[in-house]
Amino acid sequence: MKDPLSPKAHEILAHARSLLEAGGYNGFSYADVSSRVNISKASIHHHFPSKADLVRTVVVLYRAEAREGLALLDRQLGDPLQELNAYVDYWSSCIAGGTSSFCICAMLAAEAPMIPAEIADEVRGHFEDLSGWLALTLEKGAATGQLRLLGSAADEAKAFMASVHGAMLAARGLGDAATFAALARLAIARVSAAA
Repeated sequence: MKDPLSPKAHEILAHARSLLEAGGYNGFSYADVSSRVNISKASIHHHFPSKADLVRTVVVLYRAEAREGLALLDRQLGDPLQELNAYVDYWSSCIAGGTSSFCICAMLAAEAPMIPAEIADEVRGHFEDLSGWLALTLEKGAATGQLRLLGSAADEAKAFMASVHGAMLAARGLGDAATFAALARLAIARVSAAA
């Protein structure tokens, strides 16, 4: 299937994604994207008529990438505890390596009251996707005795997700990538039956 987006549109999206990660929806403008991509603001409007269109497209692609990554963990590992560790390791690598220091949907969730509804809907969808995957992973782990749940799988999934996103925030606030890994490992230890 042919990609409906041009190479320039993908370049615009990549820069918008990094700007979202750094400062959220209200932390950048088309002028910021224009200077990074080295095209006029009018040219950006040709690809994405509004900022809401641009950001919504970034989030739609981000969600698809996340769903694909989680499905890959299921296919490749098939072990709930290994899957949780791989999920945390992915973010640890991104944060330590500087390729991605924050989940853009977590960043946008903080701005939910101030962002367009169509973007807030996509952000909510990402949280539903992630918490759904985590709940299934935790349920499988509890069924095999690898993991122990103190609450429902749905609640434990949300608690784990909140711990991971909170670890991102703490790492950013402290300026220390190792903080993320340490705090995320505690979230895994909390649900591990070996703990």
